[in-house]
Amino acid sequence: MLKFLSVRLTTSLVALLGVMVMVFFLARLTGSPAALYLPVDATDAMVEAFNRQNGLDQPLLVQFTNFVSNALRFDFGQSIAQQRPASVAALSAMPQTILLAAISMGLTLLLAIPLGTFAALRPNSAIDRAITTFSLFVASIPDFWFALVCVLVFSVNLGWLPTSGQGSLLSWILPVATVMLHPVGVITQVVRGAMLETLNAGYVQNARARGYSWKRLAFRHALRNAALPIITIAGDRAGGMVNGAVIVSAVFAWPGIGQVLVDAVYNRDFAVIQAGVFVVGIAVILLNILVDLIYAVADPRIRIS
Repeated sequence: MLKFLSVRLTTSLVALLGVMVMVFFLARLTGSPAALYLPVDATDAMVEAFNRQNGLDQPLLVQFTNFVSNALRFDFGQSIAQQRPASVAALSAMPQTILLAAISMGLTLLLAIPLGTFAALRPNSAIDRAITTFSLFVASIPDFWFALVCVLVFSVNLGWLPTSGQGSLLSWILPVATVMLHPVGVITQVVRGAMLETLNAGYVQNARARGYSWKRLAFRHALRNAALPIITIAGDRAGGMVNGAVIVSAVFAWPGIGQVLVDAVYNRDFAVIQAGVFVVGIAVILLNILVDLIYAVADPRIRIS
């Protein structure tokens, strides 16, 4: 198991390195920060001094070499817009993003697992068709469109919920609903498919013939054996929730890593862009490792192998 986790960690770090290389060069295609921060009539001497101060006066290859060596020490330089270390700017926004993703995933599982299980217990029934239609519908709704419609209906027209910010408990409702919308539909379908396959297994049919109640049959026997595909898709959707925080930040002005990255792109704050992508990448890697550990807990055969 330790060997497997070490291999996963190594391959994930290599993938993160490739992403960081792409981000470094793509960020600089947005233009020079000097053109954004200096006056229109800035002289060449002012531009040169600005670039020298922010480490942008050196050739691109030299900048990249310095970036790699500094990133190994978790030093991404100084934020031009915020005037503080870029790593601090990125890390300070992650707790809100992780909390949003954790709450959304918890509510998603609480809703999707029972829905998928009930649909599998009554295949081709009215309940099954209703749950399937609901899950396919919510999985097909674009997140951005859903967020804007919710703001229009519940905030602007009805005045029930805040349009943005994080001032009260009510301000969490629309961001959480937006983030969990697509995962609810997808995970419900996965739970239904996995449970249908498990419920048709011989040991489940045998237990049913012995008079086991459907609750014990479904939630104590079948669900655990159907857990692996559910864990896989839940881990994938959890990573997507971290990325989906960008949409929440754009629509609801949520103070998370998404807002930091969006502002950094607008401000051509290369250091914060690189630090933000690195922090999100590390979070996704740790999440994947956590999913692997949950695999081992859910299925001892994986732990043994």
